[in-house]
Amino acid sequence: MNTTFSFVVLCALVMVLLGNTNAATCNPQDLLPCATFLSSGAPPSAACCIKLKAQQPCFCGYTKNPSLGKYINSPNAKKVASACGVAIPKC
Repeated sequence: MNTTFSFVVLCALVMVLLGNTNAATCNPQDLLPCATFLSSGAPPSAACCIKLKAQQPCFCGYTKNPSLGKYINSPNAKKVASACGVAIPKC
């Protein structure tokens, strides 16, 4: 029974570790496909939406950065995020 328990614990640990490898890498330059849409408020491209969804876990960190926060909190950013189906979190 101890062998079975140890195996289950090991499997759970591996699953947790593998799950953490999918965490987003926060790189504001990944949002460059959205630059035109963020400045104009025009409907975003599919490439922009893909990048925006991938960077969503990073938004709170971006809002704390004085250089980036003004873009994340802008009305156009909210339009683009809404069009992509991405929520901007309240941090």
